[in-house]
Amino acid sequence: MKKVLIHLVIIFGLTALLGYLFLKVYLPAYTNHGETVSVPDLNGYTFDEVKTQLEAAGLQYEVSPDSGYSTDLKPLAVLKHIPGPNALVKNDRKIYLTLNAQNAPLLRMPNLVNTPLKNVQEILANMGLERGDIVYVPDIGINVVLEQKYRGQNIVEGAEIPKGARIDLVVGDGLGNQILSVPNMVGMEISEAEFVILGSGLRVGEKRFLPNDTIPAGYVFNQIPEAGSQVKTGEIIELWVSELGIDG
Repeated sequence: MKKVLIHLVIIFGLTALLGYLFLKVYLPAYTNHGETVSVPDLNGYTFDEVKTQLEAAGLQYEVSPDSGYSTDLKPLAVLKHIPGPNALVKNDRKIYLTLNAQNAPLLRMPNLVNTPLKNVQEILANMGLERGDIVYVPDIGINVVLEQKYRGQNIVEGAEIPKGARIDLVVGDGLGNQILSVPNMVGMEISEAEFVILGSGLRVGEKRFLPNDTIPAGYVFNQIPEAGSQVKTGEIIELWVSELGIDG
């Protein structure tokens, strides 16, 4: 029994020693224990800049097939990465990158006309659009959207626009009860006619450019409502403009 106990003690001792050597010597050496790298903060950097940083840090990368979009970042800039900034990882660890889309996704323009201005900001933000300039015009609807514009042009509901687009708004000032006489714009150059319309408390509506043999190009040859008509402030005036000169 004494010899058996001695053998058991020796066996347990060798087992403990081997376990210690495996855990404390072999395993750390095999896994490069303690040799870690801090992941740099890659968010916002372009893909080319990120490649340079990761190569310098001894790390690999893989681009996620999914992407997002932010108007604040350049195309192909990093939106997020896993592991995140300052995480400690092994040398040659792969970092997974999510990049900003190269082209803004297209959205369908909502209908903001007749919507109170206080609700418009939330609608645009929820869709990923930006509120642009607000222009007040005489109209009985106070702080109600009368027109929605993109890049200076009226935009209809359902039209495709890029995410992040700026939408300008024409809004009523609540002072639309005054009755005005429509001025005569026929024979005026288009920019002068628009100036007269806005200065009269009216609004410029659709402009139709058509050939006209008797009116120089860029001049108004018809309008609706007609000159002298009685309208409320904020009324829309449509113009017909000569597209060709008198020489054809």
